[in-house]
Amino acid sequence: MLPKGWSRRPLHEVAEVRTGLAKGKIGLLDPVELPYLRVANVQDGYIDLAEVKSIAVERLQVERYSLRRGDILMTEGGDFDKLGRGAVWDGEIDPCLHQNHVFSVRARNELVNPQFLSALSGSEYGRVYFLSCAKRSTNLASINSSQLKSFPVLLPPLAEQNRIARILSIWDQAIATSERLLANSRTQRQALIGINLHLPSANPDAMAPADNGGFPASVQPGIPNLPATPSGWRRIHLRDHLREVRRPVVLVDEESYSLVTVKRSRGGVELRANLRGNEVKTPTQFYVQAGDFLISKRQIVHGACGVVPPELDGAVVSNEYAVLNSDGQIDLQFLRYLSESRYFQQTCFHSSIGVHIEKMIFKTDHWLNWPFNIPPLAQQKHIVEILDTASREVAAISEQLKALKREKSALMAQLLTGKRRVKLREAETEA
Repeated sequence: MLPKGWSRRPLHEVAEVRTGLAKGKIGLLDPVELPYLRVANVQDGYIDLAEVKSIAVERLQVERYSLRRGDILMTEGGDFDKLGRGAVWDGEIDPCLHQNHVFSVRARNELVNPQFLSALSGSEYGRVYFLSCAKRSTNLASINSSQLKSFPVLLPPLAEQNRIARILSIWDQAIATSERLLANSRTQRQALIGINLHLPSANPDAMAPADNGGFPASVQPGIPNLPATPSGWRRIHLRDHLREVRRPVVLVDEESYSLVTVKRSRGGVELRANLRGNEVKTPTQFYVQAGDFLISKRQIVHGACGVVPPELDGAVVSNEYAVLNSDGQIDLQFLRYLSESRYFQQTCFHSSIGVHIEKMIFKTDHWLNWPFNIPPLAQQKHIVEILDTASREVAAISEQLKALKREKSALMAQLLTGKRRVKLREAETEA
């Protein structure tokens, strides 16, 4: 049941749905090269202009596919979370086109506020509708223009739409501020790693350089080049202070075991599953202890390594992992930060063999022969303290950002469906 004063109308009655430009046309007459937006540019509530591509189009078609300020870009599909995702175009680039996997929705402003409509399409209400009618395959989904035109738009009075849009805009500004703080905090952390380790940092997370040699962003190719040894440091081979340890597990059918995994891009060691002995598919398992340094032999080219946290002491891993300990001259938390250097990742890449990046196997003995510059133990611990502080700041801002997004999502679910009404000023009510 709709709130008093609200209506429900199909999208095509309140807006014009425009399809985008298809690529690959040959023999264009009077072509012109212009920027155009793709699915990757349309984020949740905003347009990402970090990487805008260009496309050739006939000059006569420019007006047909050009965006106007206030147009709502909605994605045709992709991953489930991208389906129907909307954002309002602010006209930062003019002219600018959009591809055929991105719909342009031009609202009738006397009926619907573009910001309100964009929020509605990206809300749980919109997601439920789009998933209900989408064409699916594995983890992908897509909608066509007819399905988008039939989207049942909830329409409160325009004054209420405007008020809701302003409220959500304030939340968007808070989220955008937190995202900028997070980006700055991550950049500062990367800079601290480079300064304290005297090594350039590896590609952070999934941030790929323009040319990564055709490899995924998480892979760091290139010949390892160790700079000169800083004053007071030693150039050593890791084999001098690290050793691979094996603590074999005799699996008992009815006993429970905690299996761990290591996430890519130095994402840390985490619990994978709790299984009984007769459920563990790989019979060769080894115990790990808190403080062990784990390397995934199949995923280290993607940065899959980390230190076992206290809560996972006594967990188990298969022989697909290298479990390393130190003789006390290398702090394993320092080694964890060293893993974020480009040189470390390059040595891992060159210590792995295989015909395809996803099938390469890490050779621990080979890797332990690479030279590294290592400071005295006291300095290692001091560097760990500095980088731990920077890491905690990144984590705190990241949690704050997640909380803001959760709170906004909950607020949207109430405001956009009328479960929670906004108060209008007298002038807005009269309008």
